[in-house]
Amino acid sequence: MELVPGFVLLMQGLSAKMTAPSFSSLTTVLTGWVFASRHTVTRMILAAGDLADKHFSSYHRLFSAARWSLDALGLAVLDLIEPYLGSVVMLGLDDTLARKRGRKMFGTGMHHDPLLSSRGKAIMNWGHSWVVLGVIVELPFRRGHYYCLPILFRLYLNKKSALKHRRAYRTRPELAVEMLELLCNHRQNRRFHVIADSAYGGQSVLCFLPTNCDLTSRLVKDARLYAALPEHKPGTNGRPRKRGQRLSTPQQMLAGRCRRVTLEIYGRREQARLADQVARVHAAPDRELRVVAAEAVKGGRGQEAFYSTCSDATAEQVICWYAMRWSIEVTNHDSKQCLGFEQPPGWTRRSVERTAPLAMLLYSLIVLWFAREGHRNWRPLNCPWYTSKTEPSFADMLNTLRRLSVRQQVLTLALAGPGSRKLRQLLENAVAMAA
Repeated sequence: MELVPGFVLLMQGLSAKMTAPSFSSLTTVLTGWVFASRHTVTRMILAAGDLADKHFSSYHRLFSAARWSLDALGLAVLDLIEPYLGSVVMLGLDDTLARKRGRKMFGTGMHHDPLLSSRGKAIMNWGHSWVVLGVIVELPFRRGHYYCLPILFRLYLNKKSALKHRRAYRTRPELAVEMLELLCNHRQNRRFHVIADSAYGGQSVLCFLPTNCDLTSRLVKDARLYAALPEHKPGTNGRPRKRGQRLSTPQQMLAGRCRRVTLEIYGRREQARLADQVARVHAAPDRELRVVAAEAVKGGRGQEAFYSTCSDATAEQVICWYAMRWSIEVTNHDSKQCLGFEQPPGWTRRSVERTAPLAMLLYSLIVLWFAREGHRNWRPLNCPWYTSKTEPSFADMLNTLRRLSVRQQVLTLALAGPGSRKLRQLLENAVAMAA
């Protein structure tokens, strides 16, 4: 099998980050990744067919021994996203669990499983915990919808696993700050804005943000908030104050007078009560924040609090920014369901740290290809019982890439005669149903 020329041309943007033999192996692996039913290296080799003309061990060594950097590859994907970026680059930050089996696999441990857990009971599962940083973009073929394209990754090791592998223990927020510093130093003339949930909204991230990066996250409802530090008067006895006057907590803000607004978030219209103020949190008394307290009028999740380091933003902007964070949850889901993020069984350190993230980089490449040319060839399935679908999902993007690649292969056979058109249509429909 071979992928369409447009996708191959897109992959050429990664060629400068590795040697020619490694890039040739990467092209074969990604081609097999698109068509494989199960996403292991051996299945990718089988799916690639005659394109895999090297010994099978060469493709295993691409992950376990080849000299290339995953960070450099991710920053190269950022260069491909450049035409769709605005003046401020929006980022999504989150962690996700890849369930695994086996005790000899590098980096595995017991981690919280958010899919099986409930609000009343937390469930742990064995696997890898990945911290993912992606770029949130609005693409021309679907205005009003946001995609999160992953570019940087870090494998989190719990204390027991870090001790076992003789690695220094680092928390997930510390790994997140490391990725933010890498990205912000790579583009020092750019302004970044990262959106994260409460796990990355504490002082371990807020107090160590790069100078060209802002943060929007959640806040606890009883957070201690303070006004600006008053001017110190000469001759005053005692130690100078570190924080200003105590302000109302987000919960107290909602108990007072609020304004009702209608928000366009999560693809629907919601009415909510909002109250906001400029304040400082206890851990960062020198950083001015826009604090927003929200409560849904009907349904919703009750009372919530958010903050943004963009203190001049409106309350509506902060809520809409945080709603964009959901795009990284969709990315995590699609990467697992369609590209087998959890399936590669590598067990050495390099194999583990490279194989699974490559699935998310492939996700970014497929979405970018679809935005460039694939959307013109999208053909929705004729389902009379499903007439409300008007926009393509990632599964549709992957199906379109497979269908066009097979169509290209069929056309190279130079079929002729009255039945050639029906044969091509039969093969395209077979690929669509198999996908």
